Amino acid sequence: MSQYLPDGVPPALYPFSGKFLALKSGARLHYLDEGSGRPVLMLHGNPSWSFYYRNLVLALRGGNRVIVPDHIGCGLSDKPGDDSYEYTLKSRVDDIEALLDGLDIKEKITLVVHDWGGMIGMACAVRRPERFEKLVVLNTGAFFLPAGKSFPPALRLSRTLLGAVLIRGFNAFARGAAWTGCRRRRMSAELRAAYTAPYSNWNDRIATLRFVEDIPLAPGDRAYPLVLETQEKLGALAALPMLICWGLKDFVFDAHFLEEWKRRFPRAETRVFPDCGHYILEDAAAEVIPLVKDFIARAA
Repeated sequence: MSQYLPDGVPPALYPFSGKFLALKSGARLHYLDEGSGRPVLMLHGNPSWSFYYRNLVLALRGGNRVIVPDHIGCGLSDKPGDDSYEYTLKSRVDDIEALLDGLDIKEKITLVVHDWGGMIGMACAVRRPERFEKLVVLNTGAFFLPAGKSFPPALRLSRTLLGAVLIRGFNAFARGAAWTGCRRRRMSAELRAAYTAPYSNWNDRIATLRFVEDIPLAPGDRAYPLVLETQEKLGALAALPMLICWGLKDFVFDAHFLEEWKRRFPRAETRVFPDCGHYILEDAAAEVIPLVKDFIARAA
């Protein structure tokens, strides 16, 4: 077993040598930087990590420079306590901007987002729209709950004391996502183990809980102002080519979210997979990866 990887992640499934960026907070941000060519930035969500994009990295790195960070508290990045890192949306956006600035990327970037990665990535993009040339959207959001969409009971439970114990004490959120995230076919035991491997104890599960707690539902929530600002500025990205690939059996990012993306980006190319769930890159890898590769390869 490679010392670089936690137990449960076979090197054959994650055949990369990552790098680390020291942030102002003191935490180290782990990221992949593979291949060369026009840059592609991939942002994961909660409770996954850069492992989610492994097959897409392998497919693209022959012709692109592929950059895939693990958010602080996730994957192979440091997992500091609340005393040394603020687990907020603003911190996440600042971290990605620090990474892009540190890498001194001059070319325009294709942004690929999933789950929380959508909110983080689009917040970055509306701040600096000149940095980006294309958008790939995979079961995610960058706005408040769409009309007609209620907050899922499982997420509401996760924001209670019982939920905190289940998430940090039993890794229920990561395990549950790995079990239910694929609907066309269940993840294998090996894949489920790899998804949950970085979250092996109470301390290492801090981000899994903090992400859920940071979902803004009311104006008093910490992330609310930044989400409001981002959704109001999404129009600045409307001219960019966008590809949407969507699993309809996602219990959070469902058809309500898909329709909101289509309403805001009516020119987007949309591919819907009715039998697939949240982890669309696992459920429909054979279809989605070629679609993304073709979309990125086209002239902007």
